[in-house]
Amino acid sequence: MSKKQKLELNWVGKETRPRLEPRILLENAGRTYHAATRVSENDIFDNILIHGDNLLALKALESEYTGKVKCVFIDPPYNTGSAFAQYDDGLEHSIWLGLIRDRIELIRNLLCEDGSLWITIDDNEAHYLKVMCDEIFGRQNFVATCVWEKDKGGRGDADISLSHDNVLVYSRDRASWAKSRNLMPRTETQLGRFKNPDNDPRGPWRQGDDGTAKSGTEKQRFPVTLPSGRVVTPPPGRFWAFSQSTLAKARDEGRAYFGNDGNRLPIIKRYIDEVRDGVAPRTWWSADEVGTNQQAKRDHLNKLLPNIEPFATPKPEGLLSRIIHIATNKGDIVLDSFAGSGTTGAVAHKMGRRWIMVELGDHCFTHIVPRLKKVIDGNDPGGISKPVDWNGGGGFRYYELAPSLLEKDKWGREVISKEYDAAMLAQALCKLEGFTYAPSPDIYWQQGHSSESDFLYVTTQSLGPEELAALSEDVGEGRSLLILCAAFRGNAELWPNLTVRKIPNHIRSRCEWGHDDYSLNIANLPQAEVKAAPVAPQPGLFDDGDAA
Repeated sequence: MSKKQKLELNWVGKETRPRLEPRILLENAGRTYHAATRVSENDIFDNILIHGDNLLALKALESEYTGKVKCVFIDPPYNTGSAFAQYDDGLEHSIWLGLIRDRIELIRNLLCEDGSLWITIDDNEAHYLKVMCDEIFGRQNFVATCVWEKDKGGRGDADISLSHDNVLVYSRDRASWAKSRNLMPRTETQLGRFKNPDNDPRGPWRQGDDGTAKSGTEKQRFPVTLPSGRVVTPPPGRFWAFSQSTLAKARDEGRAYFGNDGNRLPIIKRYIDEVRDGVAPRTWWSADEVGTNQQAKRDHLNKLLPNIEPFATPKPEGLLSRIIHIATNKGDIVLDSFAGSGTTGAVAHKMGRRWIMVELGDHCFTHIVPRLKKVIDGNDPGGISKPVDWNGGGGFRYYELAPSLLEKDKWGREVISKEYDAAMLAQALCKLEGFTYAPSPDIYWQQGHSSESDFLYVTTQSLGPEELAALSEDVGEGRSLLILCAAFRGNAELWPNLTVRKIPNHIRSRCEWGHDDYSLNIANLPQAEVKAAPVAPQPGLFDDGDAA
């Protein structure tokens, strides 16, 4: 057996990966929106809404946000098969998995050490997706599959009426995430389990180490003398759930309870102020707890935006509120690269988190922007607004993906796009070369830096020996300068602190230039090979000439 073999999910085209261009983001000031006044000192204004292909957007975010995002929620298109009717079974799964895989790999890079990814998905692809995510994150970083009851009703015409979606949860590093994740607040029912039947002055308590257990050792079968004088031991096959020393200490501290008559099996008290402040999140999320698609549409969005046709299955704010509560704290960054109707950003905004959303479709400005304006203006009373006491404030910046840096001229040659001015060109090449774009107001050739002593300079001019010598003298010893120019003359090796490269020659092989759409829209994918048409039936085989 080959040593290279490993347990993995394979699909057609798995080894094919796009060579993504790291685009720059261009702000559309006309769609950027902020509250007119500061509502509180905690208002957040630097949220980001990106209109464009989400794979290119994730790549665009990589240089600035790698290792900084605390929580990612995505609700990708479910592969129901209806969009893949022209493909063979199996090929549709391969296309879907390949497209999702490319995005999740970038998302993992963006997550901080204690960050987490939450994916809503139905049963069509959930199990394939789980195995694929195991490969990307490592099985040890799988947290759980939560089950969300998305529909309280049912379909009478279905063989089994589907009423849930899965929420796959992965951590960047499980140990780090487990330490930082938040507990859920106790419900009224859970708080009701703390009682004070003996009027203990230390307050309500619940039984901790409780009587007997099914498993143990013979050391846990010692006799106990009750306050009534009766001596008891656990029945056959049972053991005390505590040690002799633990019970003795509890009796000394007045924490052992034997019933009001002093004749019951002992339990050890746990006071409400001694237990952790909350409970571990559970994997069953009922509709009553977090809401349904129908409630989000009927009871919230239809009222919030009455003149805008809502999505068919928007996510309820209660669902996102639970995820964001568990995974983040105030000020953390939440990302949604399949923004849809904008629920993630709206909830993150109300909960005091910074957020980034990406959406390719026109509903980025027809649905998401109007919704967020209502949130910012304090005119959204629905969703989680009342529970979190939301009164408006903050804002966001609206960005478009820049066009591809290279375009083809009339002779088919790749040249710098005419849509790029000098500043855009410098910013784009900084991103491509791994430099931070930070043009100096005083030194013209310091347009970007990768360290305190390594700089980048971009020019569309042709540089001669005189210009290069002058630049080398300005840069000086102990510093370096990468020069990207249209052309240069002379032997660049004469100036060891300069690295000179021609553009666009230097970058032509780096990326897939001019590729603007990597979306999961089946119309944008290459067609499958056409199979030979089936042989038509012989006349007379069917009574009316139609296939049976």
